[in-house]
Amino acid sequence: MQRVMIIGGSGSGKSWLAKMLGTVTGLPVFHIDPMYWKAGWVQRDAVETHEMVREVAGLDHWIFEGNNSSTFSERLERAGHLVFLDFPTWLRVWGVVTRTVKFYGEVRPDMAEGCPERFDWTFMKWVLVGYPRGGGRDRCLNAYQTAPSHINKYHLKSRKDVRRFLAEIVTQYDQT
Repeated sequence: MQRVMIIGGSGSGKSWLAKMLGTVTGLPVFHIDPMYWKAGWVQRDAVETHEMVREVAGLDHWIFEGNNSSTFSERLERAGHLVFLDFPTWLRVWGVVTRTVKFYGEVRPDMAEGCPERFDWTFMKWVLVGYPRGGGRDRCLNAYQTAPSHINKYHLKSRKDVRRFLAEIVTQYDQT
């Protein structure tokens, strides 16, 4: 396992899974959000984001989590593994609410500096409606379904699936 791409809806646990995989494999973990946001929740220029993504994707080893579907192709070209966290909306909402409460007013470890966690109705609307019905999930599913044939794909639909997946990876690394 050298390059792992993790995608899925907000609140599905992409960052948590990346951290756990990084611990097990020793691979460096990269998050898309700091490449997308600047301090004060200011969106980066798309060209700058793509340059940052290409730089990381060009490395020999990584775990790269996050969506930003406009950068899927750069990451998929180099990925060896694709993990799609495809959870029900209620579970993702729970993940977002839990994360917001835990980090409220602080910058999460997977977020850009100067972007403290906050409750944002526009974002919550995206989680509830935009992602499942507005194309976000469809873009993730399409990336999963059309990923190059060299990629090992994992479509995880529950927390139980994630625990099972992690246990398999731990077992593989324990045997080496």
